[in-house]
Amino acid sequence: MTRKARASIVLLIVLILISLSFAGGAFYLFQKERNEKLELQGKLEDINVNLEKTRVELDNSKKQISDFERRLKDAQAQIETLTSDLKQEKEAKQSALEQIGQLKSDLERQRADRDDLERRFTQAQDDFKKAQAQLKSLESKKMELEVKINDLEMKSQDLETKVQGIELGKIVVTPEATQPAQIATKPVSEKPAVGKRTSRKQEKAAPATTGLEGKVLVVNRDYNFAVINLGGKDGVDIGDVFSVYHNNKYLGDIKIEKVHDSMAAAGFLSADIKDKTSEGDKVVQKKK
Repeated sequence: MTRKARASIVLLIVLILISLSFAGGAFYLFQKERNEKLELQGKLEDINVNLEKTRVELDNSKKQISDFERRLKDAQAQIETLTSDLKQEKEAKQSALEQIGQLKSDLERQRADRDDLERRFTQAQDDFKKAQAQLKSLESKKMELEVKINDLEMKSQDLETKVQGIELGKIVVTPEATQPAQIATKPVSEKPAVGKRTSRKQEKAAPATTGLEGKVLVVNRDYNFAVINLGGKDGVDIGDVFSVYHNNKYLGDIKIEKVHDSMAAAGFLSADIKDKTSEGDKVVQKKK
């Protein structure tokens, strides 16, 4: 074999080796690219799954937000109604108290007149023989006045009974206070429960409770009432008493006056608790 033929064979072998090297490299790169592509497809599928989950969670969040907004609007409407009714109740209560005061004043005058007539009657007895005619006149006047006094007393008692049976309407709060619905009020009396004073021992001692707990939603100091987030569906009734706590410190008691499904309005049972109570304070139902 000639040198030229040998050189051609060697060159051919070298070219074959180079081709095989290129083919191996290309195959390796192809496999690597294929593996990377499969890995990227897997990641893409995971991303799509997570994206779908995120969409579902977003839809649920939107539904919850919509529900919360609806419930907030309902609560604000109830509180607006309570504020309006409370104003009407206060006006009616003031009018009734003025009428009772006027009747009491008239009754006191009649009693004073009766006492004066009785005194004159006693004096007239000492001079009975000289003033018999005057005595008869005085006795007649006395009887007439006593009848009038009895009539006035009966009318006063009837009016007081009627006033005590009056429902002073419903109470509410302004929307800015985040508040709820109408509240049936206490009967009018000469000494409202709000004016009662509690002793220091009563203010400091934490009362026995039943375990039903909630919080204060609104405090209306102008009309002396608070709205709590417990209502009829929680078992709250008119007349129930709740203790108010601020940072676990006992402040005093409030009494339920109007009950709705998800909230209730209560009056303060002491004068100082009104200024101490604020939105967010805890309330705990007392044992009956």
